[in-house]
Amino acid sequence: MNKVPRTIVVILTISMSILSCRDNKSKENNQIRKQIEGNDPWNLVWSDEFNTETINLDNWNFQVLKAGQFNDEWQRYTNSSANAYIEDECLVIKAIHESDIHGMNQYSSARLHTANKQTWEYGKIEARIKLPKGKGIWPAFWMLGANIDENGGDTPWPQCGEIDILELYGTKDDSVIEANLHYADQSDSHAMMGAVSYKLKEGIFADNFHVFGLEWDENKISWFVDGQEFASTSISDNERSEFHKEFFILLNLAVGGTYAGRPDSSSPFPQYMFIDWLRVYQKTNAQ
Repeated sequence: MNKVPRTIVVILTISMSILSCRDNKSKENNQIRKQIEGNDPWNLVWSDEFNTETINLDNWNFQVLKAGQFNDEWQRYTNSSANAYIEDECLVIKAIHESDIHGMNQYSSARLHTANKQTWEYGKIEARIKLPKGKGIWPAFWMLGANIDENGGDTPWPQCGEIDILELYGTKDDSVIEANLHYADQSDSHAMMGAVSYKLKEGIFADNFHVFGLEWDENKISWFVDGQEFASTSISDNERSEFHKEFFILLNLAVGGTYAGRPDSSSPFPQYMFIDWLRVYQKTNAQ
């Protein structure tokens, strides 16, 4: 049997992933219309369908960071279109290995956020994402308090609050994602809810797109994968007051880091995180 060159296999694999992203649009948009026209308590208040030629800068900021600035991560985050771009109605975040050496500052990637552009207090936040895989790879879909000092606010981390909708750690299992909360306890020290995991019954998260999301109101935050709730926690305690303020959204693909381990020769590059769409809903009585 004739063998297809490896480079062609890679191109075909990426193309099929993006096509499945694009082909899903009409189905998803029909579901939105039914939701708006029906009696669903959640109303769509903002979305990015990534159906423009370039990333919409009315929604997104590129956060430029040097390697090792957070969590001992090996990549640097750039504002280059080589690391984040729109292709076939998908936002693509691409992590590139730029040398033959595995180590600090040998990789580039992207970290995008909506700070000072799109922020919300409470709601349902969802994104349809196909995750990367491999040792030392760390994709995330998460939120930070809009008052964080690094974006012109007056509150440091973790006092601003952090909501992790999904994190996948390459040292663990590519079929498992985790959710978590970070905040300050009564002594102003770093506190966590404690990571809660969700494991696919079959396959890994790099095989297909999945919908990751949360529902957040004045009483609790609950996490979902493909509409299935897998975690919930109360935010009624005084020391969780951070979660009753506006937050913004972040999407990033890290390489290495304290929790993801280190990539090696077994880790394929480039790595891709495909985001088909991202949507925010709020209840009618919250408008």
